[in-house]
Amino acid sequence: MLRKVAAFVLTMAMFALVLMFSVVLFAIVLTAGAIAMGYFWWKTRELRKQMREHPPGGAVIEGEVIEDEVIEGEVIEGEVIREADFRDGK
Repeated sequence: MLRKVAAFVLTMAMFALVLMFSVVLFAIVLTAGAIAMGYFWWKTRELRKQMREHPPGGAVIEGEVIEDEVIEGEVIEGEVIREADFRDGK
């Protein structure tokens, strides 16, 4: 009987030790991840600024797309409409 009680107490002590170790490890990994994300955010701030100042295509055209309307010779890409000349391959 004493052997079973001692085994149970040792098992609970090991479980508590492993649980504490996993919580500390989780905190370390979480902190390292936050530091890495902060570093990445800091290093890319200039790139994000340039992307805001110069959007792709050079201009932003706002408007709405009518789903049922078919436009001949033009390609609808999201909210931007441009002429498409298929003979030149562009």
